[in-house]
Amino acid sequence: MVLGVLLGTCALGYGVTRFGAGPAASADRATPAAGAPTTSAAPPRSSSPSPAAEAARAPVGTVRERTAFALPAERPRATPPPGPRILGRGDDGAEVRDLQSRLRQLAWFFGDVDDDYDRETVVAVRGFQEKRRIAVTGYVDRRTLDRLHAMTHTPTADELANRFPGELDTDAALDARCLTARALCVDKSSSTLRWVVDGKVRQTLAVRFGSSYTPTREGLFHVGWKSRDHVSKLYDTAMPYAMFFSGGQAVHYSPDFAARGYAGASHGCVNVRDLAGVQWLFDQTAIGDKVVIYWS
Repeated sequence: MVLGVLLGTCALGYGVTRFGAGPAASADRATPAAGAPTTSAAPPRSSSPSPAAEAARAPVGTVRERTAFALPAERPRATPPPGPRILGRGDDGAEVRDLQSRLRQLAWFFGDVDDDYDRETVVAVRGFQEKRRIAVTGYVDRRTLDRLHAMTHTPTADELANRFPGELDTDAALDARCLTARALCVDKSSSTLRWVVDGKVRQTLAVRFGSSYTPTREGLFHVGWKSRDHVSKLYDTAMPYAMFFSGGQAVHYSPDFAARGYAGASHGCVNVRDLAGVQWLFDQTAIGDKVVIYWS
């Protein structure tokens, strides 16, 4: 009888344990025993994390980055207002030629430069201004001029005269005095010396002339004498292959012209920079040959 009661109690306990696995049993286990201290129950957890927790757990580039590292939008840089007009459409003169030459160095102006601030110049100036975030006006103010000067070099005499190294093919007209007999035909407009025999051009050389203080004389002259290794007593300067035509003025080779180009000037002579060319010419000319110096 006792054995049966024990077996029944075990079976009943087993059943209670099995049924106590549910939520009710968990709640019973959480109930403190009589006399034990009581504690308040923890608040229920929210299924949605707080914004701070979400930002902390978020990978770089998402919520955390946008929350912690957002930068204000960059404002576009304002273009300064234009300054007073220095040069503009309708102007003419050497300053316009200098302006066009500098714009040509930067490939904003094309073709030959001149003294006329025309529509082409306006377009070139506007393009330069827009590229450099200068107020686009088409005329030149101080800001435009200063920026242009900072980006370019002072134009050479060659650049201002639309002459460039190696350009010896000139269509400039020959002076009528060059068309007969033998003549050194020196054209100041094209900066060329053409050796002409009976109206036919046999050789063309690039030349430069005297400065405004010691200009090369113009007119009809003749070769008076020649000196292969001449040295100027007045200037203590070598004048190889000199062909004198008017007092101390001569056609001769100039190492300075060969080195510096048109950036320099002579003391009145006709300088040649092609050594082989002037050597050949020296051997061709004779005393009495004409020397014609003119503007075509």
